[in-house]
Amino acid sequence: MGDVADLGSLATPSLILDETIMLRNIERLERRLAALKVSARPHLKTVKSVDAARHVLRNARGATVSTLREAEVFAEAGVTDILYCVGIAPQKLPRVLALRAAGCDLVVILDSLAQAHAVAEVSRKAGEAIPALIEIDCDGHRSGVRPDDPVVVEIARILVDGGAELRGVVDHAGESYGTHGEASLVAFAEQERDAVVAAVAQLAEAGFACPVVSVGATPTAHFARDLSGVTEVRAGVYVFFDLVQAGVGVCGLKDIALSVLTTVIGHQTERGWIMIDAGWMALSRDRGTASQKIDQGYGVVCDIDGQVLDSLIVTATSQEHGVIGVRPGSGAPLPDISVGTMLRILPNHACATAAQFDGYQVVTAAGGLDYWPRFRGW
Repeated sequence: MGDVADLGSLATPSLILDETIMLRNIERLERRLAALKVSARPHLKTVKSVDAARHVLRNARGATVSTLREAEVFAEAGVTDILYCVGIAPQKLPRVLALRAAGCDLVVILDSLAQAHAVAEVSRKAGEAIPALIEIDCDGHRSGVRPDDPVVVEIARILVDGGAELRGVVDHAGESYGTHGEASLVAFAEQERDAVVAAVAQLAEAGFACPVVSVGATPTAHFARDLSGVTEVRAGVYVFFDLVQAGVGVCGLKDIALSVLTTVIGHQTERGWIMIDAGWMALSRDRGTASQKIDQGYGVVCDIDGQVLDSLIVTATSQEHGVIGVRPGSGAPLPDISVGTMLRILPNHACATAAQFDGYQVVTAAGGLDYWPRFRGW
């Protein structure tokens, strides 16, 4: 995991990013999408860092964001092609217009007649055709309209006739996070592709063009076999990976670039506890592996060099305290780890854990230690 000689000088808890692993993860998806002859539009909601984004976007056609704060920060840093991939609220449209007026081609998504009317009205009044993608529901996970629903054409007509721009369609196979194994992930990727292709066909029959056909989730991006009809793929957590993605089968523990540096602060030996100074304020409350085949508690324990300590997980957290224990059922003994020992915790959900910190302590590819600020807000 790189040269960690300087990690012992850091305050704990700290957020550690291994640049070598991060770059390897980025390159892995770039190679895959190049072979499928489709462009990447990486999601920056995980990194929320201009320094990290420069690496992520090096061969991408544009960026995806989940907040307008992200759009504003990355646009100011020079990113001019951004998809705001959360259903648009009418009250946010003035900020969308401001970003577009500043030179950013910001695109919104929507899945209802009400949103379409709002985007068309604001576009008409501003004399600026706001581009929008219609969100298609491919798996019943969250938002979107079914690809064969006639409302898809109604939304398109409201946009085009009302003064806005229909840029295309978008979907997200969020249910793929709840599965495991190659066959299932390949099937989810095909389901994701089929949905947008069907929606495009319905729109084409009604006379509407779709220059952008956007799909993506980290699991499906890595297991898609055929992306015919798709113009771009979005993924985000692949940059760092995490225990949920490992549980899905997208990566291994060695591919997780993010960890939380923590210090042993005590013991409750009779209870089988090793106490650390990283609680849920550092690790987050995310328990995304609880429903997977292997429950990783609040995170997998590694030594300061990033080597996994077998059978140890964070079993419980309070605000500033974490409890390390032996994985239930393993039968392994609790090791003797002295007070003051520094450890690293691999996170369940990289996005949630990173959100607890103001920046990354980066173990650089050159073997040094750097700091990359993060930002927050909506």
